[in-house]
Amino acid sequence: MNRELLLLVDALAREKNVQKEIVFGALESALASATKKRFTDAVEARVAIDRSTGEYDAFRRWLVVPDEEFEDPAQQITLEDAQEKQPGIGLGEYIEEQLEPVAFGRIGAQAAKQVILQKIRDAEREQILNDFLERNEKLVTGSIKRIERGNLIVESGKIEGVIPRDQLIPKENLRVGDRVRAYLLRVESQVRGPQLVLSRVAPEFLIRLFELEVPEIEEGLIEIKAAARDPGIRAKIAVKSNDPRLDPQGTCIGMRGSRVTSVTNELAGERVDIILWSPDPAQFVINALAPAEISSIFVDEEKHSMDVVVDENNLAVAIGRAGQNVRLASELTGWELNIMSVEESEKKQSSETERTADLFTSRLDVDREVADILIQEGFSTIEEIAYVPLQEMLEIEAFDEDTVNELRARARNALLTEAIAREESVEKASEDLLSLEGMDSETAGQLAAKGVATRDALGDLAVDELTEMTGMPAERAQELIMKARAHWFAE
Repeated sequence: MNRELLLLVDALAREKNVQKEIVFGALESALASATKKRFTDAVEARVAIDRSTGEYDAFRRWLVVPDEEFEDPAQQITLEDAQEKQPGIGLGEYIEEQLEPVAFGRIGAQAAKQVILQKIRDAEREQILNDFLERNEKLVTGSIKRIERGNLIVESGKIEGVIPRDQLIPKENLRVGDRVRAYLLRVESQVRGPQLVLSRVAPEFLIRLFELEVPEIEEGLIEIKAAARDPGIRAKIAVKSNDPRLDPQGTCIGMRGSRVTSVTNELAGERVDIILWSPDPAQFVINALAPAEISSIFVDEEKHSMDVVVDENNLAVAIGRAGQNVRLASELTGWELNIMSVEESEKKQSSETERTADLFTSRLDVDREVADILIQEGFSTIEEIAYVPLQEMLEIEAFDEDTVNELRARARNALLTEAIAREESVEKASEDLLSLEGMDSETAGQLAAKGVATRDALGDLAVDELTEMTGMPAERAQELIMKARAHWFAE
């Protein structure tokens, strides 16, 4: 019988193209299941098959648990009782008692067969999936096998994946039997093994479709640098040519729009704007906001944002319906974009100029004329005046060398005074504020200087109050406030 068992394992492994160890595991599970049926209680059993001889042993087992967790005598044993039987055993380990093994020929044949075949099917499915993943294929094409609670189960050869409801293009009418393409979003672990999670709304899906339609992309002559989508409605892709003889936009559009039309048809009519990528961020933003004509752009590197100025006639075009055009352009370029009219821009520039002028006059003890000269020369912070190369400041015609040296000295003294004040403020901050996750000494000093010296005081602030005090982004402000309040709910 033992020889027959080894032959059976070998035959199944060859037939199903799975490792022998998987078949042995399936047999052990089947034998353990049969062993448990000897008992009226729901017990735990283990069967170990010798891989070389085919002989097998059966064991009943109890999990070692703390006294307070002991609930089921059929499957559990307390640590004290376990150590009496087996000194040195620890929590989470098993006490085992050897049993008379079940004769292989007396196993309920149907039950054993189902266990073995299911295990092998799962292993076979996992092997096929691993082979697929090794090929690094991201675009899956298959037919809709069934629909479960709005999720589409897609079958592609012997591989099965799911398109969750939130990964479907809105208002798209897909039915059982339809051929469908989707992007491999991730692989999730399920009870039955790994599960492919697919998407038809991911920007990567759009990129893969263009790779299919435009051979020049696969050849490396054209490169897709970024993509952004409002699924089913509108999308933007940024393209770059690695061959100066090729027009990347025209190549992706195709003869009479054939290539982009194929992509649009696959995406349920989603309109795709093909944008020319530029290494210059400002020019890239101008291209991304087309067809709107841009009057001027002000770049804020520190906040990674741009103020985009357009005239009244182009304002609606730049923003787009429900803000769609500017939102997609922002996602595509990676910059926060603020669309404003010429009048709004002038008001903002005037306000910022006044604020900077007040900063210079108060901190450097200079008159408005000197402050205006510094602003006109492009200075906006005390740090720039303190540490810009001397030669650069000497090029300002309105200042002589003595004036420049004096301005630099005053700027450095102002920064030193500010640093000392900040250190003193940090000393006033409570330990619970300083140790708060995401807090730094500079922010804690700013807050303490304005009377917010404890974690609870921070928790009492509104988001707009914190952003006004520190100038930090609203997202970070909200995160800090929620962390400051966390202990309230814990208590």
